[in-house]
Amino acid sequence: MNPLYPIEWAVAWLMVQFHALLSVFMDPDAGITWVLSIVGLTVVVRTLIIPLFVRQIRASRAMQMVSPELQAVQKKYKGKTDQESRQKMAAETMALYKDAGASPFSSCLPVLLQMPIFFGLFQVLFRKLPGAAEGEAFGPLTTELARSASNSTFFGDVTIASSFLNSGDGGITAKIVAGLIIAAMCAVTFFTQKELTMKNMPKAALEGPMASTQKMMLYMLPFIYVITGPAMPIGVLVYWLTTNVWTFVQQYIVIRATPTPGSDAEKERHARINAKREKKGLEPLDFTPPKKVSEEPEPEAPIRVQPSKSKGGKKLSDEEKLERARELRAKAAEERRKAQEESGETPAPPPSASPLNKGAKKKKRKK
Repeated sequence: MNPLYPIEWAVAWLMVQFHALLSVFMDPDAGITWVLSIVGLTVVVRTLIIPLFVRQIRASRAMQMVSPELQAVQKKYKGKTDQESRQKMAAETMALYKDAGASPFSSCLPVLLQMPIFFGLFQVLFRKLPGAAEGEAFGPLTTELARSASNSTFFGDVTIASSFLNSGDGGITAKIVAGLIIAAMCAVTFFTQKELTMKNMPKAALEGPMASTQKMMLYMLPFIYVITGPAMPIGVLVYWLTTNVWTFVQQYIVIRATPTPGSDAEKERHARINAKREKKGLEPLDFTPPKKVSEEPEPEAPIRVQPSKSKGGKKLSDEEKLERARELRAKAAEERRKAQEESGETPAPPPSASPLNKGAKKKKRKK
């Protein structure tokens, strides 16, 4: 049993429904009507996976933001090949992914979900459509509709089943149309990857192996289209180009609304906000992030007590220190006495000389 049969049937049904809708005001046997039917099919598919696409953008952003921490973990366990070190490295890596909300699988999920639809459309246009045109109807794709799709042309004799390698009656025109679509696919994909990796990432995330992989993809994806595109029917190329344009526009909207902190896209958003405020006569906002305050108080600098020195710069002896202390005490007592006289209070009599002072005076006289 063909595992893609349900997807092929759903793709054919959607294409037929859009063709019926467009046939209300367009020629049902015109090639452009069938081309727009494929565009409508693409819009439905991409609309259904919008939540997954937003999740992909956030996951890709988180993966690149956590890249410096991943490099630190890899450097920490560099050269350690024992089982315990590998387990610790894996555990720390998963912890970083969990804290940052990053998931390598989430970034690939929309692409993985679209691949069966892509191959289903390829089978419908490459196999089911010619078979149905010869009398083997496929679900909603009747013999009459299949003959209409196979014989309807645009740009001369080009059909949706023509390809660059198998141009049929379209001849050189079919090759030119297929080549232009492939070139447009490459350009749109290149600018999509550039916006995601260069504009929406801070400078710190543009270094390391993950950033190098993203830069490599910037040129690898267009190259893949150049290799595989010539064998694809033009109808499949139309689907491919439409989904690439949809991705570019959707990504532009998401990045414009919620850019990555520290990226050029965020700076442009801040500039737009302040420009709107300036038109309204409001003061610009300061988007400078506040400095992180450490929860632990910083240790106080030790207070260095300079040793007492005389005016000449020499260290004081114990007797000189004692004499200086007496002078300071007498000066303080004199200041208190003057303050009491000014306030009208009776000043206290000066303290009598203590035995210690008398002994000091006698000692001084003997000298």
